[in-house]
Amino acid sequence: MELAKAIESQKIVLSPLFYERADFFTRQLLLWNKVHNLTGATTYEAVQEHIFDAVYPVSFLPAVKTVLDIGTGAGFPGLIMAMALENSHFTLVEPLQKRSAFLTYIAASLHLENVTVLGRRIQEVEAKPYDLITSRAVTNTEELLSLSQPFIAKGTLLLYFKGEQVYDEIKNIFDYRIIQAPHRNYLIIQR
Repeated sequence: MELAKAIESQKIVLSPLFYERADFFTRQLLLWNKVHNLTGATTYEAVQEHIFDAVYPVSFLPAVKTVLDIGTGAGFPGLIMAMALENSHFTLVEPLQKRSAFLTYIAASLHLENVTVLGRRIQEVEAKPYDLITSRAVTNTEELLSLSQPFIAKGTLLLYFKGEQVYDEIKNIFDYRIIQAPHRNYLIIQR
């Protein structure tokens, strides 16, 4: 996958700095992954596909000031979205020390002043409202809604990265939209 071509094919315009940062991130992730097993993505191509997946919502999201990413893992989607949306402040919550250390290192190395990394469980994070709450590969939708509740205010958007099981998980949710992309379903819930 040629990342820039894939992103541009979706009519997403990102700065050259984004692509420089994405390359640095990819190389560092592959290096750290050899020792710390941060993600299942073990090739440059696989990481680039995860980056595309994380940045795709930029094509349909409204402008937001504050974003909470629950279970950021190795940086997907929160850290990648923070590189693309420099005018939004991202709080990345990741309880595993090896992953939160990686996120902190990358944010500092890339001078991402719009990123705060919290190395703790979401249940230990101070409750306050966010404009957007994201999560990928953490748990089912019902549990995510429960974990998100302390951070929801009127107008908060919830963006959960989901696979094929999304339709089974949304039976009791009434105000939602699903954006279908080639390899992912993006579940948007308006509160």
